[in-house]
Amino acid sequence: MIKTGFQGYNLIGNALVDMYAKQGDLSYAFKVFNTILDRDVISWTSAVTGCAHNGSHEEALKLFCKMRNSGVEPDQVITSSILSSCAELALLEFGQQVHANFMKSGLQSSLLVDNSLVTMYANCGCLEEADRVFKSMANRNVITWTALIVGYAQNGKGKESLGLYDQMILSGIKPDFITFIGLLFACSHAGLIDQGCRYFESMINVHGIRPGPDHYACMVDLLGRAGKLLESEKLLDEMAVEPGATVWKVFLAACRKHGNIDLAKKAASVLFKLTPQDAVPYVMLSNMYSKAGKWEDAAAVRKLMKSKCISKEPGYSWLEMNGKVHRFMSEDRSHPKSDQIYLRTSEVMGLIKNAGYVPDVNFALHDINLEGKEQGLAYHSEKLAVAFGLLYVPQGAPIRIYKNLRVCGDCHTAMKFISKMFCRHIILRDSNCFHHFRDGTCSCRDYY
Repeated sequence: MIKTGFQGYNLIGNALVDMYAKQGDLSYAFKVFNTILDRDVISWTSAVTGCAHNGSHEEALKLFCKMRNSGVEPDQVITSSILSSCAELALLEFGQQVHANFMKSGLQSSLLVDNSLVTMYANCGCLEEADRVFKSMANRNVITWTALIVGYAQNGKGKESLGLYDQMILSGIKPDFITFIGLLFACSHAGLIDQGCRYFESMINVHGIRPGPDHYACMVDLLGRAGKLLESEKLLDEMAVEPGATVWKVFLAACRKHGNIDLAKKAASVLFKLTPQDAVPYVMLSNMYSKAGKWEDAAAVRKLMKSKCISKEPGYSWLEMNGKVHRFMSEDRSHPKSDQIYLRTSEVMGLIKNAGYVPDVNFALHDINLEGKEQGLAYHSEKLAVAFGLLYVPQGAPIRIYKNLRVCGDCHTAMKFISKMFCRHIILRDSNCFHHFRDGTCSCRDYY
């Protein structure tokens, strides 16, 4: 094409961008994209969709903004892709703007766009909006139903999630591989052991779907969360597919939850071989030793990590407000409003202590004095984020916090006290699920 000079034609350039993106080669896709002088909506769609499908969601958003600034209006395909990126990054405000602009555009909605809207709102913890879009749809497919089933499961509405599945079956839609991941996740987080086992069996015997690693991970989690560690271990050993790192991590997390160090050591040793540079098993095992007061064993695990040049992913929390993302790390003072945030954090911690909150120093994983442990807990990233929210998020609006790791037990307890004392709806999405704190309770019912 280069030799013949055809590359300069939009039709050819667009097809090349699309081809390279679908092959996962974004560098070549952008080399071609940058040579297209008169980019149309298809050029931009190929590039934006390519970024979204390859996990480069921030780049997809930047490109989308450049496209709008260039005067090119989005179509249904690019709208669907950018909403998917908003869902992955949990950027609710951006997604709402895309939704509003699409409605103003006069373009007819499509199943593709509606499914992306349901997914985006569910992934951002906005079940009412997700449900509103779902009910407005003239046509629904298995992706539509599954998006809402998974959304309800992730937001602590396990029984409602199972009810949606029953409605889907009655409507004549057949479940797929991902539908059952959502169902088993819902059962796991609601402690519905019998129902989860029945769904797992029906997946195989009724619907002819062979379980994959994600289904087994959900089942291991279902049994492990309920304290049935031996049954969980037995299922892991009897898996029809070779258990990968994800399943072993789930089992290790269950061992941590119930303090079974012997089984945790077994799971960690397997993970050390499967994913030698992954910090997660080292950190989990070290934290278990610390919590049990076995400081020498904890130090030995950390020393092993250091000898292998393995670094732990830092925990951080963030909020989106007025189009800007505010990020916090534990005991971090880099935010321009850090003085006000730390002052507010101290005030909040003092108030909830007077209301009955007691810092759980079991989550302070360093061998220091009690005062030092409590002070370290007070400035966890979640607490700094909620203090920022109390300062700047308008009363009546929910405070939406996102965390890259699992919320610690002390922060979870503190959030319940804060939600009641300040009459705020706090939505915290960690690496596992959503936590909706209202009036001193959490949607997960402390089963997380």
